[in-house]
Amino acid sequence: MTPRRPLALLFDLDDTLWPIGPVIAAAELSWHAWLAERAPRVAAAFSIAELRARRLALLEHRPELVADLYQLRRVALQHVFAETGEDPAAIDGAMAHFNVLRNAVTPYPDVLPVLPLLQGMLRLGVITNGNADLEVIGLHHHFEYALASARFGRAKPDPAIFLAACDAMGVAPRDAVYVGDDLRLDVQGAQGAGLRAVWMNRAGGDAHLAAGVTPDAICSGFDQLLAWVREQMRH
Repeated sequence: MTPRRPLALLFDLDDTLWPIGPVIAAAELSWHAWLAERAPRVAAAFSIAELRARRLALLEHRPELVADLYQLRRVALQHVFAETGEDPAAIDGAMAHFNVLRNAVTPYPDVLPVLPLLQGMLRLGVITNGNADLEVIGLHHHFEYALASARFGRAKPDPAIFLAACDAMGVAPRDAVYVGDDLRLDVQGAQGAGLRAVWMNRAGGDAHLAAGVTPDAICSGFDQLLAWVREQMRH
């Protein structure tokens, strides 16, 4: 059967539009330095790795926080502030500091030239489990709709978040394509909700084979994505 011509293209953000690992690593360093100045008992008692371990342990007990990683960080911070007897008045400032750093992302070089071209062909949207602020980053004008798991209350790969985004945009899932880097959260999640899924595989390799996942398309970057979309629009 000939694939349908898509009406909407929805995107993951972290590691799809920009690399996030270096950004979070730099943010954690600056965040810990901020804590050392303003909440020294916390910084002295917990290293960056130990604070991360506390968040992961908290997630084991409160799995619903996977939908809001910002809140996960805040609740874990509240716990260590209480344990160390540090003044909780500094928590808001700590979270604000981290949030600024978390949004200091740089899009992959192929993203900014291609997004306007895609925008001219399709309606664009976003579905993310992260806490990126597209307005702060300066990319919000490319997307007519963005849905974050923190606002929705459920995270990818739950089909509900994909269906909610399609419903908000007035597009049937079968007429939407999702683009993301994560085989389970993005590709399987989208396909499980009835969307087509493009795996953004910037690292190369064939991890999808070992994972038993079959994306509808595999792209190494936005230039390949543009070529694939143009081919779909010919149908």
